[in-house]
Amino acid sequence: MSVSVQGLSCLAYLAAAGKVSPGLLHGDLVVKQMEGGHGLRLLSTRHCPCKMNQLPPKSPLVSPLSESVTSRVDSLDNLSMDSFWLEVENIKQSTEAEQEECSLADVKAQEEGEAEAEWLQDAGLSDLIKDHASENDNVVLLSTLTKTQAAAVQRRLDTYSRSRRRKNKHPVRDVRDIFGVVGSAETVTEKEESSPDQLWHNLRTSNVQKPETQDYSCTVRNSGKEEVFNMDIAYSEQAAVLLKGSFLSESRRIMDGNALTKFKIYKGRLGVTRVGDLSAQDMKKIPTLAFIELTALCDVLGFELKRNKAAKLKTTEKKLFGVPLNTLLENDQKLLPNTKVPLLLQALLSCLEKRGLETEGILRVSGSQTRIKSLEQKLERDFYTGLFRWDEVHQNDVSGLLKRFIRELPAPLLTAEYLPAFAAVQNIPDLKQRLQALNLLILILPEPNRNTLKALLEFLSKVVARENNNKMNLWNVSTVMAPNLFMHKGLPNKIPEGKEKQLAEGAADVVRMMIHYQDLLWTVSSFLVAQVRKLNESNSKRYQFCDKRIKNLLRKIHADKDKVEKNQAEPSKVVKVHASLLLKDTLEVHLNNATRVADVLRQFQKNLCQNGWNIVNTVNLLKCNNSTECTNLLLYEVGGNIGERCLDPDTYLLDLYHINPHAEWIIKQNPSYPRMF
Repeated sequence: MSVSVQGLSCLAYLAAAGKVSPGLLHGDLVVKQMEGGHGLRLLSTRHCPCKMNQLPPKSPLVSPLSESVTSRVDSLDNLSMDSFWLEVENIKQSTEAEQEECSLADVKAQEEGEAEAEWLQDAGLSDLIKDHASENDNVVLLSTLTKTQAAAVQRRLDTYSRSRRRKNKHPVRDVRDIFGVVGSAETVTEKEESSPDQLWHNLRTSNVQKPETQDYSCTVRNSGKEEVFNMDIAYSEQAAVLLKGSFLSESRRIMDGNALTKFKIYKGRLGVTRVGDLSAQDMKKIPTLAFIELTALCDVLGFELKRNKAAKLKTTEKKLFGVPLNTLLENDQKLLPNTKVPLLLQALLSCLEKRGLETEGILRVSGSQTRIKSLEQKLERDFYTGLFRWDEVHQNDVSGLLKRFIRELPAPLLTAEYLPAFAAVQNIPDLKQRLQALNLLILILPEPNRNTLKALLEFLSKVVARENNNKMNLWNVSTVMAPNLFMHKGLPNKIPEGKEKQLAEGAADVVRMMIHYQDLLWTVSSFLVAQVRKLNESNSKRYQFCDKRIKNLLRKIHADKDKVEKNQAEPSKVVKVHASLLLKDTLEVHLNNATRVADVLRQFQKNLCQNGWNIVNTVNLLKCNNSTECTNLLLYEVGGNIGERCLDPDTYLLDLYHINPHAEWIIKQNPSYPRMF
């Protein structure tokens, strides 16, 4: 039986760590370090607002997972958790006086079928359970799904249908009633109960991403070598292959929590896509696709993906602390358009980078709670006026403000909905699959949360890089930050007895992975980009067929198809590359199988310097020794089956042309590169 674990209390943490004597476990008092680190005092534990969220696996995998997680946690025993327990106590101390403000609505247990209906809603497939559906949107999305993704949708649709029948409600329509079975020679009579494979055959056979024969044995950890991280094939499809080959059971026995394996993202010929490389329009499609893929991956691995319901946020009169991220950004964008990370967080991180990276014990050593509270009030009053004096603030107080800002967000930075899933990542036995799940979770996060988390993790990486001076290694930083990310005063508190230590170490391990592997985690998998292309192509075709001139459109489609097939057979191609914001001229590029984006940018640089092209705006070009640096320029793929995509320098352009022959290629300046005015 699957049990949802929703939290963990401060007292349980301290008891597991041996910080509280056994005689006090059933009482109301614990020993606490006094402010400034001098002396001890007794305090009440009747009202402890600190919580942690955790999601356990389904029952079929409880026993093997327990063994694997225990083995990994045992390997972490020699890594001190003292910083974790001390941070928990500091959090409790800072929130003691604010108990009355710490409650949000409890999560109510859902009736059978409610979770599935909510899942279909979030997956953009709610029309499947409606009496009158809009066919087009569902057809387009379903046409992009892989076999394991389609099975995940079917599983939830079946569960919802059974719950409706039990409640004697009008049965949900069969997907055949919505989409039909046109184009298939196979039919199923109404009296037969169709299997998932039969039911989804017509939606899957033409678009399933079938993995080629590959060697997945590298899933078994070998800390001495760099491993390839494949993003071309859906993670759930990879997991299904691994299960058939019994590689997962082997990887459970080879766990080393002290060593972090090096992973290298496999670069296909279309290059790697980072978060931020896609247009906002295309990026909006990614969370839904990632959500379906995460569910499919959990299904294959035997996990139940549960989420909290988003609670209504309480309004506050404050301007900075305890304000929702969206509200903060809306206010900040009035002052500085295009702001993606709250200005207060940027100021806190900037102050710590300038004066705190070399400070011994930064983040771990707590500042004065009295001073921190006073500084918070001053920031609320003076931050936007520019009168706040950062140079007068002690580094440890700034780090305290940083952690307080994260904790005081009305909803967790990792979101109330997905915080249990982030915590549950520790239960996945295989490191590579833990990273796959984390990658999908990060893509699911709302953009403000994802950008804010990235800014925080980049700073934490800088702290770790200075560990010789500040004595804060990766594990120290992870144990300090885990309570601030995973404990939230507004979430309910339920946890199995005896699991506190394991869950605490697991949460710290998840933070450690997010810090160490952030470059990998902020990558959009190639299979997701391919699904976005299919969505765009399907939408384009749908709008075309709304035109009455069907015959002309059909002729055009057949002509385009023939053109694409011809292009795919061409060993070379001549294309034009535009740079309208920089030059009036265009660049003709001869493509062959070896032509990469980096080659085109070098050719552009060479022609710019030697041919005396007519420059539109010299401000947009960075000059260095009478030449233009190629690193200042980027090549974008625009239009066709993609909105806009910044291309990896290692992208092979002839392959890209075959995938998207109707796109334009435009050279632009790197927006993050400094300009010379």
